[in-house]
Amino acid sequence: MGGVTGLPDLLRECAPRVLAAVVRRYGDFEACEDAVQEALITAARQWPETGVPEHPRNWLITVAGRRRVELLRNETARRRREEAVQHEPAPEVRGDDELALLLLCCHAALSVPAQITLTLRAVGGLSTAEIARALLLPEATVGQRISRAKQRIRDTGTRFELPAPGELGERLTAVRHVLYLIFNEGYTASSGDALNRVELTREAIRLTRQLHRRLPDDGEVAGLLALMLLTDARRPSRTGPDGTLVPLAEQDRSRWDAAAIAEGVAIITHTLAHAPIGPFQLQAAIAAVHDEAARAEDTDWPQILALYGMLHVLAPSPMVTLNGIVAGAMVDGPEAGLAALDRTAGDPVLARHHRTAAVRAHLLELAGDKAGAREQYRLAARRTLSRPEQHYLESQAARLHL
Repeated sequence: MGGVTGLPDLLRECAPRVLAAVVRRYGDFEACEDAVQEALITAARQWPETGVPEHPRNWLITVAGRRRVELLRNETARRRREEAVQHEPAPEVRGDDELALLLLCCHAALSVPAQITLTLRAVGGLSTAEIARALLLPEATVGQRISRAKQRIRDTGTRFELPAPGELGERLTAVRHVLYLIFNEGYTASSGDALNRVELTREAIRLTRQLHRRLPDDGEVAGLLALMLLTDARRPSRTGPDGTLVPLAEQDRSRWDAAAIAEGVAIITHTLAHAPIGPFQLQAAIAAVHDEAARAEDTDWPQILALYGMLHVLAPSPMVTLNGIVAGAMVDGPEAGLAALDRTAGDPVLARHHRTAAVRAHLLELAGDKAGAREQYRLAARRTLSRPEQHYLESQAARLHL
């Protein structure tokens, strides 16, 4: 028997593999997920007193299986099925189980919020309360979302298995998207008092790292992992002592995570040389250019502008357009950036987004129009729901007071 140091992390690591093994045996995701959650709760209560079993994953599979047997007792074939279960060998954990579980949680029949919540619960091993805290949602809302997602999987008759090779690529696109959304919500929270929600970024990186180990030749999975590492490496210097936002150009780069940067650069360098180029790889390459600059003024903006040009071709979006405008302004000057912003006036997403006003404010300030910049900073502050961003933008406006 071992100690209990790091018990929450151990349970979280075991959870998806245990669930996958139990689902593979019984085929009922909804009931099996409930049984595994009860097994995890039992372990959290017992192991601090009894110690961690020599094979914790097998222990959890056994307990969850027993709970599932109890549920089977109320079904028509209770005796026959229970007797069969008692004589079955313990299910082994297969290498593809976690991938199959990720694909199940990101099934197209589920809404994106449901995919995110179910992934955090079933694959991430987070409790309903932990998910609620991370997403700033009422616990009841998260519980309902998980319940409905499991019912939807049951109603659609989706099976716990890997799709045919020809279908895997499309399904992986949804998985990568969900992991990216989880990371982004953790790195720059869309609302609330905190800029970062570390539990979400950490979980997104952990799950993406597992996916990369399972699919080492998938260039976009590798690109996503590199992007997360290179972006999260800056987190220690993104906020001041009082929690205020510190923009990239003003961050203390000596506080960046050098090990994460080195790993991210190594992954994206290898991937760009060996895999077809995709959007996540290009975003990772952009992040690498930023992270490898010792000072903000050393940033290779022409290279970043070229990368955004490629990204705009592969995966155009309003935010890609806006970031490309920033890069162009750093190369060609603020007036060129302002002119480019004016050409996006017909884009409804950019027209309403707080970042558009913040970029315009920054470019106006660089061009010497302090009054115009102050007005745009205030507009950006009114549009964002993130209080750290609000405080930063308001402070920028106050700094330019005439």
